[in-house]
Amino acid sequence: MFYWVVKAILGPVLAVLWQPRAEGVENVPRQGPAIMVSNHLSFSDHFFGPLPLPRKITFLAKAEYFTGTGPKGLISRLFFTGVGQIPIDRSGGKASEAALRTGLKVLKQGKLLGIYPEGTRSPDGRLYRGRTGVARLALESKAPVVPMAMINVDRIMPPGRTIPKLGIRPKVVFGAPLDFSRYYGMEKDPRVLRAITDEIMYSLMELSGQEYVDRYAQSVKAELEAAAKEERKEQHAGEKERRRAERAERKAGRRLEREAKRAEKRAGKAPADGGADTAA
Repeated sequence: MFYWVVKAILGPVLAVLWQPRAEGVENVPRQGPAIMVSNHLSFSDHFFGPLPLPRKITFLAKAEYFTGTGPKGLISRLFFTGVGQIPIDRSGGKASEAALRTGLKVLKQGKLLGIYPEGTRSPDGRLYRGRTGVARLALESKAPVVPMAMINVDRIMPPGRTIPKLGIRPKVVFGAPLDFSRYYGMEKDPRVLRAITDEIMYSLMELSGQEYVDRYAQSVKAELEAAAKEERKEQHAGEKERRRAERAERKAGRRLEREAKRAEKRAGKAPADGGADTAA
């Protein structure tokens, strides 16, 4: 119920402020389970993606949305819980298996399940390699996979920005359902899982127009963060060196000033030039 209340309130606001566009809504099943796979550009994907649909999308959301502290953490927790999003642990191993089972449960209930195969938001607007969990979901649930391409949302609310920009029209494109029935029963074959995942990502690439990078976004993020950290470290070292040079310069200046004063004192104490003439 809370989901529809939030959508009824936010929907008109988003429509007026950003005039979002949608294509291919007819590709989303009107009933029954389906896996909605989306590229992930911004936090606002959660709003603009489901907006044009008459059905609710239940997303597997990162656990951090539910564990924050302070007023911001409370608002995030209330919102994501209220709209029926499901927290998942992204640490891998048993946590990933638990997330898979949670997703299968949602699909078994005949709902739309939203998932971001990249696993995290794109650090630079490009489309990154998908993780194979989405392929396992597709094969084990036998639900259709509907690509959902988000466009321009990263310009509205890029990572790190808390206040959305106006004057940008976002767009969501729903592609035709992907059929992977030819792979049923092969969910334990890693080559099959990779082939399915790559086909999904290729579909998202075509719909979104993004450049594709055959690397995991998480590793690229880690590299960018490490590079930024190193740059800050170098800047700090440069600033430290600059301050050290300034201190040395001030110290040298004070030393020269002291020496000049001592020289003046010595000059003042010396006998006057040209004593009295001696009588012949």
